[in-house]
Amino acid sequence: MLQKPKGTYDIYGADAQRVLYLKKLINVLMEKYNYNYIQSPTFESSEVFHRGVGETTDIVSKETYDFKDRGERSLTLRPEGTAGIVRSFIENKLYTSSMPVKLWYYGSMFRYERPQAGRNREFSQYGVEVFGSESPMVDAEVISILVTLFRMLGLKGIKVNINSLGDSQSRMRYRDALVDYFKPYLDELCDDCKNRYSKNPLRMLDCKVDQDKEFMKSAPKISDYLTEESKKHFELVQKYLTAMDIDYVVDNNLVRGLDYYTHTVFEVEADIKGFGSQNVLGAGGRYNNLVELMEGPSTPGVGFAIGIERLLLALEAEDIDICEKNLVDIYVMNLSEDENEYMVNLVNYLRLNGYCVEMDYQGRNIKNNFKHADKISARFVIIVGPDEIKKDLITIKNNETKEEFKVKFDELLEFLDEKISED
Repeated sequence: MLQKPKGTYDIYGADAQRVLYLKKLINVLMEKYNYNYIQSPTFESSEVFHRGVGETTDIVSKETYDFKDRGERSLTLRPEGTAGIVRSFIENKLYTSSMPVKLWYYGSMFRYERPQAGRNREFSQYGVEVFGSESPMVDAEVISILVTLFRMLGLKGIKVNINSLGDSQSRMRYRDALVDYFKPYLDELCDDCKNRYSKNPLRMLDCKVDQDKEFMKSAPKISDYLTEESKKHFELVQKYLTAMDIDYVVDNNLVRGLDYYTHTVFEVEADIKGFGSQNVLGAGGRYNNLVELMEGPSTPGVGFAIGIERLLLALEAEDIDICEKNLVDIYVMNLSEDENEYMVNLVNYLRLNGYCVEMDYQGRNIKNNFKHADKISARFVIIVGPDEIKKDLITIKNNETKEEFKVKFDELLEFLDEKISED
């Protein structure tokens, strides 16, 4: 029997309804914040991610799906959204637009890692990217989107963890301090951190293997190496979060796993039963140098990403049901095949006028048709027979009260508008 690849999944039934509801909610939220939808290719030139995400990140060094096409071009399935969006921003000259350019995306990402709950090799990600503004108000706004989404979904205990990685000067000073500090402990570091020591020592602070070692807890803090400008930016971000009534905690060890971040980095978590210390549901930060690194004009940026599967698991753990039941307005049945043509015409007419309509495709008898109408939660049932066609009357029943009506065809829409608005 053919089966799906390991680390992938099918979405159907109630799960599909939850995903659709979440997409709808995100779309509404993005309209309120005035963000525009953008879609980039599922695969890109490998250089987009190797340059944009960074060679020293685990995503590129261990997890990307890299392949060559028939033209021997090196391609990569996108492991995250930002690098591809930046490439699109540059290639399509969106930097000529009025700033800031505020974008959001939703789509599949791919990483080769050990599949586990909420982490698959193909997964869906929702994210936002804002280009063209260095204002700390934008940092706070981007954070507020995640907080607002989680509040709308009914999650509790929402908290923002923030840190600042500063500007290029701050990072260089901090990098030198970390190199000096960790030098005596090189033999005690895990293999990944030994590699990071020379390439990107800030990533050592993000290590899950060495994080509980005493020397790791006593490592220098980035806050001691920030320039005055970087400090001011970070202070304003905190003020704006407070102004929006958003709780936050400054976490000096928060560096995020991607090389391109500068200034503000953040994670947003909620109090989820059974998730333990892994309550972070979305994260992101500012990347003022990434557009230029990818051969575009110097353009500041900030954004976040959230894994949809992990969010759905969190909602399930909190017993928050976002499964929208498909409410069928009208179920149409006929008494015999002689009425098929009339029934098809009637159903199409009702759909074109905005009603959710289902009909009998199986040739069920009356009893089974009413059972099916109950099963799909139809609000009204229309019965089409020879008398109805002959007299140009529609027999319609309220499937809940069982009240029956006879309505002229040209008065049907007015009748339905009135009755459905009453429910």
